[in-house]
Amino acid sequence: MIGKVVIGKSFGGCVRYVVNKKDAEILHGDGIRMDNPSLIVRDFDLQRKMNPELSKAVAHISLSWSEVDRDKLRNENMLAMAMEYLKLMGIRNTQLLVVRHNDNHHPHLHIIYNRVDNDGKTISDQFQFKKNVSACKELTVKHGLFMAKDRDKVNRKALKGSDKIRYLLFDQIKSAQKSSKDWESFGSKLANAGIEMVFKYKNGSNEIQGISFKSGEYIFKGSEVDRSLSYGKLNTFFQDISVQQDSTKLSLPEREFVESSANKGTFSEHSKLTEVLEILFSPTFSPIHAEPEPRKKKKRGTSYDEEQSQGRGR
Repeated sequence: MIGKVVIGKSFGGCVRYVVNKKDAEILHGDGIRMDNPSLIVRDFDLQRKMNPELSKAVAHISLSWSEVDRDKLRNENMLAMAMEYLKLMGIRNTQLLVVRHNDNHHPHLHIIYNRVDNDGKTISDQFQFKKNVSACKELTVKHGLFMAKDRDKVNRKALKGSDKIRYLLFDQIKSAQKSSKDWESFGSKLANAGIEMVFKYKNGSNEIQGISFKSGEYIFKGSEVDRSLSYGKLNTFFQDISVQQDSTKLSLPEREFVESSANKGTFSEHSKLTEVLEILFSPTFSPIHAEPEPRKKKKRGTSYDEEQSQGRGR
């Protein structure tokens, strides 16, 4: 299950696109008259006037499922999951329109809701990307729906707009990453592909906290393109390459020493041990506790002068 949220200004264009599509089926409406598209638009616009300062009052959500699950997706099942999704997104107490489309292989429906709720208050659109991802994943697991294990199984041809750009960015960024040895070469390859890196810095410092990728009018955080493309993951990737390169630059004796150091101790420890062994087995070695050679004892009561005189008398 995949969700996409778009915020806009015109109920007219959005309602006509959703309702007038060939084979469109209206599954649910709340707070609006569903006799025809004009009445739907009129009711949405009437409520938005309760909060005239909100210019973008139109919220359009598309929910798509894998064709693998087609047999599980009757209208009532899709509508039930759509209502669960809205609850997880925190969207309640407002006008709704839910319409199913049958124009491609992937079962999908559209939800239009008024961001001006029934009390005239604004329904926030903050953190909708994260909420959308979390809600879709939770419902996919809960209802035992198909979940692709990797991006290679996504039908790229069916993607449009920002989703299409995001997957294109993923392919290009991953290709550049595989053939880059550091941030500089990585940035150069992306620039050649028309992709700009935009770094986020910690307030008042040069410390990098995040990265985004910009292509034309679209800009995505690295983690939005893929979790492996966050600044932290990319930085670790290039640091590991740097360590590997430094290791291969060592000469053979140096590498052998580095590899053996972990098991045999440091160089300074080996040097000290060698010095001690050389001293112990040296033929001139004398134990540090050896006694000095004894001196000859003088005769008691004999002075130096007496000794000299005795010597001269001999």
